[in-house]
Amino acid sequence: MSFLLKPGTAVAMASAAPAPPPSGWRDLLAGGRGGSFLFIMLGMWLMAADALVTATIMPSVGADLAGFAWFGWATSGFLVGQVVAGACVAPLTARFGLRGAMLGGGAALALGCAVSAFAPAMPWFIAGRIVQGAAAGVIGGLCYVAIGLVFPPRHLPRVFAAATSVWGIATVVGPLVGGLFADAGAWRATFWFFAGQALLFMVLVWRIIPRDTDRAAAPPVPVVPLLLLSASVAAFAVAGVIADGRAALVLAAIGVPLLAGALRRDAALPAGALLPRATLARGSPLGAAYLFYFTATAAATGFAVYAPAILQFTDRLSALQAGYVVAVEALAWTGCALLVSGGGALVAKWSVRAGAAAVVLGIALLLVVMAPGPVWAVAVGGGLLGGGFGLSFAFVSQFLMTSLGADETAAGSAAIGTVRNSGGAVGAALASMAANLNGFAGGLSAGNVDAVAFWVFATALPLAVVGLVAAWRLAGRMNPLLPPPL
Repeated sequence: MSFLLKPGTAVAMASAAPAPPPSGWRDLLAGGRGGSFLFIMLGMWLMAADALVTATIMPSVGADLAGFAWFGWATSGFLVGQVVAGACVAPLTARFGLRGAMLGGGAALALGCAVSAFAPAMPWFIAGRIVQGAAAGVIGGLCYVAIGLVFPPRHLPRVFAAATSVWGIATVVGPLVGGLFADAGAWRATFWFFAGQALLFMVLVWRIIPRDTDRAAAPPVPVVPLLLLSASVAAFAVAGVIADGRAALVLAAIGVPLLAGALRRDAALPAGALLPRATLARGSPLGAAYLFYFTATAAATGFAVYAPAILQFTDRLSALQAGYVVAVEALAWTGCALLVSGGGALVAKWSVRAGAAAVVLGIALLLVVMAPGPVWAVAVGGGLLGGGFGLSFAFVSQFLMTSLGADETAAGSAAIGTVRNSGGAVGAALASMAANLNGFAGGLSAGNVDAVAFWVFATALPLAVVGLVAAWRLAGRMNPLLPPPL
């Protein structure tokens, strides 16, 4: 099997012959899919590990580089890079093949880690994170495309559950590594550690993936929608790091029409769009699915960005201890995803609804307990967030991929990452703006910690409610497209 599959290949193969009898994980790895599965999981690990590394080191970075006001940019800058690069996955793959694109992603990740490790000031650190985000966008986008093209629909929940498990492992290991380096006063060494992993990844890509000679015509890059989307995210991000409250609100207000303009221009493109053509149609279930991804991810981002710093201040936890409280989110995500991965249509419908409701409950609980505690209640709030995503995200992804036409399989699959990353970037920026408007730019203190914790999650709650409405509407349309239980 070629490592670079043209859009529609898997769909065409599935329609040419009846699907094999489902037999769970053994059938998933059969038919030559084992190698593809392993490689996808390796790519997910590299993306997840680097995305999570800042969770426990940012308080040390902020103190060392005098950059508390730029806290949100460590996440939003990373995600901006993911958004831009992720939207270019289809043309990059068509032009350079899977091997070439993955090698480029690994090289960019190593470079970005080196820039952050050498950073003499916070802007240099953020620049390194943007490059790392671009690398993660390429690697992660290719993984989503490969999942949609290689695996039959009946296997998608299990593949996404396995990918979630990789994130769960990374969430346990990431805080451990970052916390150990941070507690030792050597946060820069964290990035050298991950630069080494990126180089090792490139060696594995070179040895495992054959050179591809069957290149598809490169689809056009959606330049205008991509520029508008990037400008929107940048407007939100700048609003999150400036001290002038009025200017921050103006920038946030500018970001909304820029985002709307990106969606309108994208819908008007005849080819090469960021999102499938039916996404913005009135009552479109595809639109509801992408909206849920965007709003739920945006709502949850503030927890990952600000919970470690708040816990270290209010409960005197070490960087490592705070990281593991936050890691409950990913562990719950992994456990719930594996629990429901073999479910059929009825399980999927109510898992999506229950998952979206759990995200709302988690945000509401964190709004109340983040600053005053107790720590176990904060962990429960994080667990509700992660459990909600674990119950819902795999089934929503399955719905999306089985709803796409043959000509939109690659772009629609890659758009999952683009939409989630856009939501994460906007969510990080909104949380940063809420925190800085309440004094976080000067560091946490007894006088501002309650307000910072409250408003970070008060800003997120409406987004979570919108996600619940979208998920509830989507669940009613899922049944006809889902396969029977495995």
